[in-house]
Amino acid sequence: MAQPEITFRHGLCSASIFENEYKRGEESFTVRTVSFQRSYLDKEGNWQTTNSLKVNDIPKAVLVLNKAYEFLTSNGQTDADADDAAAITDGQT
Repeated sequence: MAQPEITFRHGLCSASIFENEYKRGEESFTVRTVSFQRSYLDKEGNWQTTNSLKVNDIPKAVLVLNKAYEFLTSNGQTDADADDAAAITDGQT
């Protein structure tokens, strides 16, 4: 599994930023994506992750996602990167 570029944590919530390399024809480009998760202990005492939030997790989720957004927008993520990501998501590669 790829390692994140950076991870922001608060309590049991985390947002990790990944760099993904894509190639379209002769052109290659990087798109950064954010993965969010909340950790919890299962009945057997093992750590698991989920994307579901409890009400008290919402402020923590907002905090880590805001930090991820600030990191991305202050480190050169451009609108073109977002357009490329949309094209990939739409299957227009």
